Amino acid sequence: MRAANSDRERTIDVLKAAFAEGRLTAAEYEHRMSATHQAATYGQLAALVADLPSGPMVQPFGAPVPVVPPTFMPAFLPPPPARNNGLAVASATLGCLTVLTLGVTGLPAVVTGHLARAKLRTTGEDGDGLAVLGLVLGWLSVAGWVLFLLLAVVSA
Repeated sequence: MRAANSDRERTIDVLKAAFAEGRLTAAEYEHRMSATHQAATYGQLAALVADLPSGPMVQPFGAPVPVVPPTFMPAFLPPPPARNNGLAVASATLGCLTVLTLGVTGLPAVVTGHLARAKLRTTGEDGDGLAVLGLVLGWLSVAGWVLFLLLAVVSA
């Protein structure tokens, strides 16, 4: 199978690590580096690092996967997903429930939204959008109740 430039770069990384660890002399290192740049297939690249500890060599499809030491593992793993703040989730939920409860959950949505935003400033959690959603819906509900009570007082 033909090798790509990224495969050559991984092989060069293995050679650099081996040279830095004292596994290769300067002459061997130079010879293998020039051979790496001229290599056209996986087989040629694999032969250059066959006597060295396993590096981040990509194997052809269906080939047995060797155990790669964590030193040579590429950093392609995505970071773990950040957790949403529980108060922010509660604020958004209470804010959405204001429609069904005729605004009864509006004030708790506002309180939990403000608490969530204060806590999010100190922790590294996600959920600011949820807290803002809860605040907006909660304040709209509170404003609706205030308007309703003002109209009731004025009409009476």
